[in-house]
Amino acid sequence: MAAHLQALKDSKYHPLWLDSKLKPPTLPALEKDVKCELLIVGGGFTGLWAALQAKECKPDADIILIEANHVAYGASGRNGGMFDYLLAHSSNNSDYHFPGEKERIKELGIANSKEYIESLEKYDIDARFEQVGTLVIATDEGQKKSLREDYERLKAKGEQVTWYNQEEVRVQVNSETYIAGLLKNNGIDGIIDPACLCWGLKKTILSLGVKIYENTPMSDIASMGKNMLTICDDGTIESDKILMATNGFPNPMREIRNSIIPVWDYQLATEPLTQKQLDSIGWHKHKAGVVNNANMFHYYRMTKDNRITWGGGGSVQYYYGSRTDEGVADKPEIFEKLAKEFFETFPQLEGVKFSHRWSGIIASSTRFCMVPNVAYDGRVAWAVGYTGLGVAASRFGARVGIELLGYKPTDILDLLFVQKKTMNWPPEPLKYIGVELTRRAMISADKNGGKRNLWLRLLDALNLGFAA
Repeated sequence: MAAHLQALKDSKYHPLWLDSKLKPPTLPALEKDVKCELLIVGGGFTGLWAALQAKECKPDADIILIEANHVAYGASGRNGGMFDYLLAHSSNNSDYHFPGEKERIKELGIANSKEYIESLEKYDIDARFEQVGTLVIATDEGQKKSLREDYERLKAKGEQVTWYNQEEVRVQVNSETYIAGLLKNNGIDGIIDPACLCWGLKKTILSLGVKIYENTPMSDIASMGKNMLTICDDGTIESDKILMATNGFPNPMREIRNSIIPVWDYQLATEPLTQKQLDSIGWHKHKAGVVNNANMFHYYRMTKDNRITWGGGGSVQYYYGSRTDEGVADKPEIFEKLAKEFFETFPQLEGVKFSHRWSGIIASSTRFCMVPNVAYDGRVAWAVGYTGLGVAASRFGARVGIELLGYKPTDILDLLFVQKKTMNWPPEPLKYIGVELTRRAMISADKNGGKRNLWLRLLDALNLGFAA
């Protein structure tokens, strides 16, 4: 049996972060009709941060949070835990979609991350946060050239960046595939345990009086004059306002469904590395999160107990019809590909086993960042579609959502970032064809030194080149 298949053989299909003795008991489901001022639908990052910030704005607010499964079940318990202050993915993306606002969006992103960290300290939330920065690596000359241009641009702006040549980057993380690297270390970005964050937020908002019902899926909503009615399996919730924090999962509101697509991503986690294995890569000395400078990039990091989690690359998939069911969750061929790519990057780790494999849904918007909006005369708001960069940005999305509902609104609501309507995804089969064409073109470009074909150049001209 090939080494990568042997390494996968005894892995468990379960998110590493959720396989923990720290996981709190699941709370009872809603089994009666209730009323509240604010209902939050979704027990992930956005919903939990929204509940906390709403309570900070209005301590006596009567708030209920419902979750279809358990807190952290969705993307918030299945991501890589890469903490990045960016709200709109890049200054180029900000420039195109929100002209004139890129510096303001950057300032808001930095402020949001600082407030995020302050909240962890204030409420004693042990999210295992490590401010270690991000190491972007190049594995071919095209990536190196692009990365060097990024370095020069960021350096000129006064950013805290370090350039590594081939020898230097392999001291940071020892892989024969690396030829250059760029460390972004602004004192904010780093890595986090996403499930511990959710559980800490859950404990905090419960202590502040928020009521949480788990295993309580929403089936529909309706207007009741001045109030809203949310229908669940075994009860209803009458509320003044609703914040939808469902992200990539199905939602009864067409406006939300049309603005995002659910994209599946797949990850692996190794068993804890031995000291000899750690010494062979040297990464444990600083533990910066790592991404490669490719279109279909891998992202990987080390955990507190010296495991490596590994995801991304060509494993990212959109399934026809916007599938979110478990039927596409555990696909052997995808995990086998990920494992093979892992050992191509770190051949010196041959013999290490993968303890966990899992998958989860990224909600992608056509503007490649959070999509906020409001409906029902200001009674229902949402913030969805973080496109893979939601660990930090979801706190800001939650803030926008509750401000749209009237909780201490500020001038951020006047920004194009909030006001501008997103372009919806086209209907099937155009949606599937477009995403699949783009995904394959990006994989091809990565194999050809970054050379982009006619399709990608067209998307670039429309500022949709990140569509996969």
